[in-house]
Amino acid sequence: MDWGTELWDQYDILDKHTQSGLDLVDKYMKFVKERTDIEQNYAKQLRNLTKKYSPKRGSKEEQECRFSNHQAFLDILNEMNDYAGQRELIAENMMINICVELNKYLQELKQERKMHLSEAKKSQQSLEAMYKQLDNSKKRFEREWREAEKAAQYADKTDQDLNATKADVEKAKQQAHLRTHIAEDCKNDYAAQLQKYNKEQSQFYFTDMPQIFNKLQDMDERRIKKMAQGYILFADTERHVMPIIGKCLEGMTRAGTNVNARNDSVVLIEQHKSGFERPGDLDFEDYSQGINRASSDSSLGTPKGPLELLGKNKNKTFRLFNKKSKFTPEKPTPVDTEGFTHLPPEQRRKRLQQKIDDMSKELQKEMDQSEALGKMKDVYEKNPQMGDPASLAPQIGQTAQNMDRLRGELNKYESWLAEAGGRGDSIRYSTHSINNNGAHNTNSHDGSCTLFSPGALSDETDPSQAIYTEFDDEFEEEELATPIGQCTALYNFPGSSEGTISMQEGEVLAVVEEDKGDGWTRVRRNNGDEGYIPTSYATIMVNK
Repeated sequence: MDWGTELWDQYDILDKHTQSGLDLVDKYMKFVKERTDIEQNYAKQLRNLTKKYSPKRGSKEEQECRFSNHQAFLDILNEMNDYAGQRELIAENMMINICVELNKYLQELKQERKMHLSEAKKSQQSLEAMYKQLDNSKKRFEREWREAEKAAQYADKTDQDLNATKADVEKAKQQAHLRTHIAEDCKNDYAAQLQKYNKEQSQFYFTDMPQIFNKLQDMDERRIKKMAQGYILFADTERHVMPIIGKCLEGMTRAGTNVNARNDSVVLIEQHKSGFERPGDLDFEDYSQGINRASSDSSLGTPKGPLELLGKNKNKTFRLFNKKSKFTPEKPTPVDTEGFTHLPPEQRRKRLQQKIDDMSKELQKEMDQSEALGKMKDVYEKNPQMGDPASLAPQIGQTAQNMDRLRGELNKYESWLAEAGGRGDSIRYSTHSINNNGAHNTNSHDGSCTLFSPGALSDETDPSQAIYTEFDDEFEEEELATPIGQCTALYNFPGSSEGTISMQEGEVLAVVEEDKGDGWTRVRRNNGDEGYIPTSYATIMVNK
């Protein structure tokens, strides 16, 4: 069933129906637009909420995040922020996939509907104009036929009149004949116009208008299908982000399950443990023996209370609850923050150990950079076309200065740690280099330092000794490092420089050490030969 056949005479109904369909599209677009506004406002409020309760950088709340219950709340805030991002994504996708698309499609439908209705209007106007011509031809034919009848009757009357002359009779007959001829012409014209109109009318009602109505039907059905897709997208847009929203909720649940009350108590102890001994019992002072007490004061001395035992640190009293003074406090004495002497013994040892570990990592980084620069300089010297060795001199010099500075500071902090009663198990360095597999290397290009574990020292080594320990030039050969992957050569490499190894295109080598950022990878052949190759000259595959 189609509109052109069944609704051929319902032009006004189809006009209203198609317009109602376009109004529905516009209404749905406004609905989705308001939904996106709600989602965006909701996401904005969630973000403001998380920002309000998130700790400020460097604040006391941020420092308390080392406790699991504080960290869990921070994780929930982060997950809530991600959740807000998903709500924003819903709003964005709805706006792009529904509102923008439907708005574009609505404009196309309006143009198409306007074109079809314009065609129908033109066909109707053409048919009406033809009907007017037919009506005019019909009225003319009617008028001329009546005049012809009158002329014929007058001619008959004149012919029967005895008083009429022959000329009058002849004139009346000629006039009647002329009128009859004109009437016949009007009759023929009316018949032709009627035939033409009937043909045009049949074309209008059986061909033109049905085609236009069918086009309107096709347009309306396409609009309905597009609306159905928009309805589905309305749900699918949110359904697509539900897995991520589910992960956000799972993260909140996981944050709650990760709370460890016992561990928080341990963290509090480790953070604030002073290391001081509890104050001992006070001695009894016998004031009943005045003379004896005076002589006793001059010889043995009066037993001292806890404040006198602390000496200069009178501010650090053994009070469980500090009372706020009503007087203005005196200006505090400057403290030595570099050596952390202002901290309790236990906290000072921890801060010193942490500082030593951080400086050790920084020194190792400088050593790796120095080693890489040395290798690069050696390659440039062997292959001048690859670069100028002199261009690396400023970087090498700066790296050496950084290493000397870090060694001096590390030695200073090691001494402080030894004074504070530390275990002395920090990372130590020598003037030799060490690779990532733990093998010592005395033939480094830049003579950089080597990191080795405290276990390499003898048990009798004093931790307060100098941190720079020289290895002997002769030492036992260590076991080969385990390969961490393999590589395939893409090009031929001569390996003429010191520390490098030659390879042929297509040759497969074992990867011993990954590229540290200097462009070189350490490899080994099956016969045990090791060396460095340019990383870009081979396809590297590292075992996971």
